[in-house]
Amino acid sequence: MSKLTVDCLNDIFEYLDDPVTLYSCLFVNRLWCKISVRIYWNNIRNYYTLIICLPNESKEILYNKKIFAQPLTSKLPMFNYASFCKVLSIKKLYFAIGNLLYEQQELRENQFEFILFQDKFVNIALQEIYKLLMKTSSIRKLDFPYLPDQNVILFTSYIGARDCLKDLSELFCDSNVYSEFFYQLSQLCHNIQFFEITFREVTSSGLIDLISVQKNLKSLKLFLTHDCDCLTADIIESFTKNSSTVIMFHIYGYGGSRGENRTPLSFISNFINLQKLTFSYCDDKLFEGFNQLQNVTFPNLQQLKFKDCDLPRNELLLNFLMNNGKNLKQLHINKSNYSINIAIIKYCPNLRKLFTGLTNKELETLKMFLENFEHLEYIKICCEGYLSEKILLDVIFTFSPKNFHILKLCYSYNTRSVLQPNELESFFINWAKREPQKSLSLIIFNKKAYTFIEDDENKKIIDKYVKLGVIKFFVHYD
Repeated sequence: MSKLTVDCLNDIFEYLDDPVTLYSCLFVNRLWCKISVRIYWNNIRNYYTLIICLPNESKEILYNKKIFAQPLTSKLPMFNYASFCKVLSIKKLYFAIGNLLYEQQELRENQFEFILFQDKFVNIALQEIYKLLMKTSSIRKLDFPYLPDQNVILFTSYIGARDCLKDLSELFCDSNVYSEFFYQLSQLCHNIQFFEITFREVTSSGLIDLISVQKNLKSLKLFLTHDCDCLTADIIESFTKNSSTVIMFHIYGYGGSRGENRTPLSFISNFINLQKLTFSYCDDKLFEGFNQLQNVTFPNLQQLKFKDCDLPRNELLLNFLMNNGKNLKQLHINKSNYSINIAIIKYCPNLRKLFTGLTNKELETLKMFLENFEHLEYIKICCEGYLSEKILLDVIFTFSPKNFHILKLCYSYNTRSVLQPNELESFFINWAKREPQKSLSLIIFNKKAYTFIEDDENKKIIDKYVKLGVIKFFVHYD
């Protein structure tokens, strides 16, 4: 029997994104275990095992300081699991170690002492873990939110931190994290590609230095909380130093504590190579700055999303689509109107994926979309009221372009479907005859509604056409 090479197995395991499947690979044979364990432990999988990986010197510290009620074994595990860690979540680690120590309190003679000094015990244990990780691992993804007593976990100053963090490519952090952490990280990490920042009332000065020294920033995601009324000029200037490399920008903005966010949007125009632009939970106050973008052209923009938020004023959005619609392949707008729909058809001829507020009651608009977007592959339709989807499905079959193959139906609250099994089957029979043949992916999003999939006969029909290959992919979200 032929055997897969080590490199081939490694590529396969790297591709797997399911921890359950990776875990099962550990038990196939010694070779599979040796290769898959490195990938499985990219994330810390067992926190007690991580403690066992500590050197004996650290274990003695934890026992002598009464952090563990019983001596830890001096025998090291089969693998140095800590060396495989590439993803580090400070918050998750903080609470996991706290829970681990709490579970041990029944073994203690003086449980009150543990309760009194629990935070101190957790921080001492974390210090020993960070020392180990800095010496043995290579962290690629770091999640560092604000936590109390941060000054005791500045692992960036530990031995080995430079080598451990030099290849850091993803950072998730709060703006008010202890400033010294950002200063030290700016000395070590210059190649962060994915940067996600949650802005709160305070922004540490060291954050500006960290942003400014990045050489290859690709994705920038900003969360403006209720406490953040405005991004400072210094922060905005630091973003512009990376303007030529950023290809994905996402701003998630609330109105600020006074009901208005005064952050200007003009700095986005500096991202001349932008490919993906997303606005989430942005209110009309923030979009007052959209007039600064309406006449800007992003020649590489392929995705534009307004997710769960208001839209800029009609004339501003129409001008933006006129300047940037030609290259768009994906457009996500929760709420639309006639003028916006006409503008989408006129200015965005190359769309492949379209998410709008289009409902099953706007069939003429749906026909217009399907007839005008010859490259369209995916459309989302909101279903509401008391309906049979037969007419809707007939429109999809009759007018959809040849590449169309993904249909998402989102049912609003209390919608009730009366689609009959013979009507559903007729649609699939017709779809199977389409030229060129392309299997359909069907996504049902049910928000406390009665969809056609609730009918047992319709379920059987779905299963039948999945087996026949007419349906490539079917999923029903409750």
